[in-house]
Amino acid sequence: MRSLPKLLSQVFDCWPGGRCVLCVVLACAIVSCDRKKEAEAPPVRPVRTVIAAPAETSETAVLTGHIVAETEASLGFRLGGRLIDRRVNVGDHVEAGQDLAKLDPQDELSALRSAQAAVAGTQARLSQAQATFERQRQLLATGHTPRATFDEAQKALRTAQAELDDAEARAANQALRVSWTVLQADAPGTISAIGAQPGEVVQAGQMVVRVARQRGRDAVFDVPGRLLREANNPEVTVRLADDPSVLAIGRIREVAPQADSATRTFEVKVGLTDPPSEMRLGSTVTGAMKFESEPTMTIPASALTSLNGQPAVWIVDPEKLTVSLRNIQTLQFTPETVLVEQGIETGDIVVTAGVHALHPGQAVHLLEPKT
Repeated sequence: MRSLPKLLSQVFDCWPGGRCVLCVVLACAIVSCDRKKEAEAPPVRPVRTVIAAPAETSETAVLTGHIVAETEASLGFRLGGRLIDRRVNVGDHVEAGQDLAKLDPQDELSALRSAQAAVAGTQARLSQAQATFERQRQLLATGHTPRATFDEAQKALRTAQAELDDAEARAANQALRVSWTVLQADAPGTISAIGAQPGEVVQAGQMVVRVARQRGRDAVFDVPGRLLREANNPEVTVRLADDPSVLAIGRIREVAPQADSATRTFEVKVGLTDPPSEMRLGSTVTGAMKFESEPTMTIPASALTSLNGQPAVWIVDPEKLTVSLRNIQTLQFTPETVLVEQGIETGDIVVTAGVHALHPGQAVHLLEPKT
């Protein structure tokens, strides 16, 4: 079969001026093919990039909490009974030895009178035993009584003395129980909670009032476990929520051993150094804790896209200037940056702008690379 150029050549040889026309036709065909190839070639996309490098990062966590006393004591009666008087309310300041509440003392007073009567009876028996003993001792000295009778008198005296000692101890114990019907503050402080109202029957040891000691103040926060793992005894700046100009500095003093079952956070107590008087018990505060972490790969948030439903970024081949999509594992997202755990190595060129106009193997032109 003859080729197309030879066939056209024979046709146009038979026609004057045919070779000129042939040249024009071939030139047009060549130009058309070149334009088709140019149309099929993918465009070179301009992109902006950064060169990945680990950097030290710091994080400031701001949490909301409240002020509590460094130490609190739940005070209750040593015995049960009906509460007839409570002389303090929440917020009241109390001094050591001040009466806080009182139980109905009638039962204890009756028991005390009975114990005192027993003491009086044993004292009378002791006096009689002493007189008998003295008489038997004198008779024994003159030989007018047998030794056995003297021994019986001596035994009776010792028994009466023991009975008196027991009765006096019972009376003293009952007098102490009477004093227990009055609840007193054992140290200065502020009433932070009430556990019973007048007229209620309370049990021994039941909390009637809770007293916040004056010795110090804590700020209490619910802190996620991740922040606790990263914390290295950070300094905490505590401010009043309604007046940020009122502040105090503190450090973590106590961490709850178990997370809350609902929030999965840990209660953290921050001991405050010289807290201002405006930080009263129960005040709402904010605490700012700054954490320094190990160098971490950080990229702009604009570089993030997805592949198979997972976070991914476009990586530029520095020799071919083409891009490929790579999955990554992230640690944390912020509106500006993404902390990367795996998937990016130091020196990788990461596309940060134009990520949605790319496809694997796309040729790119780098604009303003940043380190």
